[in-house]
Amino acid sequence: EPHCGYRPDAEHLMLRIFHDTKYDFIRWWRTAAALTIAFMLIGLGSFIFKGGVNWSIEFTGGTLMQLQFKQPPDVAVLRATLVAAGIEGAEIQQFGTPNDYTVRAQDRKNLDAAASASGADSVSRRIETALRAKYGDTTAFKVQRTESVGPKVGSELRNGAIIAMFLGSLITLIYLAIRFEWRFGTAAVLSTAHDILVTLAFIKLFHFEVSLTVVAAILTLLGYSMNDTIIIFDRVRENLRKARREPLYQLLNRSVNETLPRSILTHSTTMAATLALLIFAGEVIRPFAWVMFFGIFVATFSSIYVASPLLLWIETKYPRVGEGGGRVKGNTAAPSVTPPPPVPAKRSPAKATR
Repeated sequence: EPHCGYRPDAEHLMLRIFHDTKYDFIRWWRTAAALTIAFMLIGLGSFIFKGGVNWSIEFTGGTLMQLQFKQPPDVAVLRATLVAAGIEGAEIQQFGTPNDYTVRAQDRKNLDAAASASGADSVSRRIETALRAKYGDTTAFKVQRTESVGPKVGSELRNGAIIAMFLGSLITLIYLAIRFEWRFGTAAVLSTAHDILVTLAFIKLFHFEVSLTVVAAILTLLGYSMNDTIIIFDRVRENLRKARREPLYQLLNRSVNETLPRSILTHSTTMAATLALLIFAGEVIRPFAWVMFFGIFVATFSSIYVASPLLLWIETKYPRVGEGGGRVKGNTAAPSVTPPPPVPAKRSPAKATR
C-alpha cells in the first residue's frame, strides 16, 4: 500500500527529463564518424609536423619559476639576463596578469641523466640571483612559486604515467571481458580508445602541457567514458532479453533514449562543476579543467555515436548463433516500416427473403 503522500509517478522527478524520447541516434553515425576521424587526423598531423607531446617540467626535469613583477617586464631583457647567467633556451611565458610570468629552464650544461632535484634547485637560485642583479631593487619582483625536478626523477615520472594509463586500460579490458561478452567488450574498448586519442589530439592542438594533473584528467576520463558506455550496454543487454525479435538497430536506439535522462543530468552537472573550475580556478589547474570539460563531451558523444554503432557493426559481421529475432546479418540501415494491408469494407448483410 502506498504511504501517506507518496506518489510513485513523482519519484525521481528530475530523472524524467527527456522521458520517453524516440530520437534516431544511430542514423547519424556516418556523419559523427567523419567528424571524429577528421579531428583525429588533424591532431595526428600536428604530432607529425609540430613534434610530440609537450611534457611539463615534472616529466622532463628542470626548473619552473612563477614570478610577479612590480611593473610589466621586457621579455627580451629577461631572456638576455638569463643567457648572460648561462641559462640558455629558457621558456618565458606570461602567466595570468601582465605582471605575472613563468620561466621554465634546464641547465643542460651541468645537469645530466644522473642529476637529482638538488641540481635543478641550483638553476632556480641562479635565475633569482641574475634577476636581482639586473633589477637591483629587491621589490622589483617576487617569486610566487618554484618547482624543481631532476632529469632522472622526471624520466621516472613520465614512464610511470605511461604505465599507469596502460594498466588502467588493461584492467578495464579485463573487467569488460568478465562483465560482458566479447562483442560488447570490444565495442566498449574501441570507444574508450577513441576518447583517449581525441583527447590527446585536443591537448596537442591547443598546446596544453602534459603535467601530472593532465594525466590525472585522462585517467579520470578513461573511467568516465567506460562507465557511460557500460550503462547503455547494460540497458541493451536487458532489452535483448525482453525483446529478442526486435531488430538491433531499433533496440540500440531505444536503449540510448531510455538512458538519455540519466546521461543528460549526470553530464550537465559534471560539466557545470568543471566550468566553474575553468572560470574561477587558477592557471595551474586550468589545463586539468579544460581536458575534463572536453573529455566529458567526448565521452558522451562516443557512448552514443561510436560505441553503439560499433556494437551494431560487430553483431552484423558476427551474428549470434542459435538466437532468433530480427538481428539479421547486414541489417545496418534504418528498418523500413511496411504499411498494414487495407481492411476490406464491411458489407451490410443481405435482407432475408420470404
